[in-house]
Amino acid sequence: MRTRSTRRRAVRLAVLLLTAVTAAPVLAHDMWIEPSAFAPQLGELITTRLLVGQDLLGDPLPRNPSLIRQFVVEDPGGRRPVVGRDGGDPAGVVRVAAPGLLVIGYSSNPSRVELPAEKFNQYLVEEGLDAVAAARSRRGESNRPARELFSRCAKSLVASGPQTASQGDRTLGFPLEIVVGRNPYVLRAGEALPVSLVYEGRPLGGALIVAFNRSRPSDKVRIRTDRDGRAMIPISTSGFWLVKAVHMIAAPSASDADWTSYWASLTFELPTAATTTAVR
Repeated sequence: MRTRSTRRRAVRLAVLLLTAVTAAPVLAHDMWIEPSAFAPQLGELITTRLLVGQDLLGDPLPRNPSLIRQFVVEDPGGRRPVVGRDGGDPAGVVRVAAPGLLVIGYSSNPSRVELPAEKFNQYLVEEGLDAVAAARSRRGESNRPARELFSRCAKSLVASGPQTASQGDRTLGFPLEIVVGRNPYVLRAGEALPVSLVYEGRPLGGALIVAFNRSRPSDKVRIRTDRDGRAMIPISTSGFWLVKAVHMIAAPSASDADWTSYWASLTFELPTAATTTAVR
């Protein structure tokens, strides 16, 4: 028989999970993975937090099994699940089992939200979703609220041991995925980071990619992908970086929603020695 304190903890957890799921797209756009260490030692245990917010300031998204589509880590030895305690923050724990570049990924099941017209239109502008805004205008829907199904597709790159150019990013099979074309931990001063945006396994051209550093959140790089889904991100400083993109399509007719969106993010952290001069 459960005690009163146990019931209270269960209620608090349910409220926290519900708040994280429903409030995230309304109050803040971005969701990212933040490991406890970006340069762990072999054998080290690191935690992985899921955070929701803006400008790399956010609130935790506790581990919710009903939301997890994939939560994995891939290293030179292969892919395995990221384990964790239901309702826990940090949401996962990873042991560094092999040196090299580790790719941590989280892909969510869709969640539903309805936004008022003004807020939805603003978010379309901020995320560069011009085609969706134009479609709403053609249909006379610009002043109507929008029902949306959104899914998260987050990745984080962690470097264990000496890094080489041959240690590259890997695709995890997420619906929308940012893939870097070069190991960011071997960047030199004055170099840019090549990235590709992939939707359902194919390059996504014309999409807006936004990148910024935690120390300069207002100094955002905004670049559209070319026809092959590629872009070059100038890396102007060391520290914690977030690269993100959003793709939106019309929702299936049976979904009771207007739009389906996918939110991709990728994080990494460069040591001071990696970039000593700005890229122009």
